[in-house]
Amino acid sequence: MRILINNEPHDLSVQTMADLIAQIQPETPFAVAVNTVFVPKSAYENTTLKDGDKVEIVRPVAGG
Repeated sequence: MRILINNEPHDLSVQTMADLIAQIQPETPFAVAVNTVFVPKSAYENTTLKDGDKVEIVRPVAGG
């Protein structure tokens, strides 16, 4: 399936957000949104991804 991760297309064989995180192993800490909706870590296993989804994986930035 083709999904966009941080606006870059990826062809991946994943079904859930947990599968995606396991496959790409982003540096921690991070937060995830699918189609602009925040996905809490507790929902990764139950968040099904489909072709064309837009996933944003962001890291917190300290500042002031």
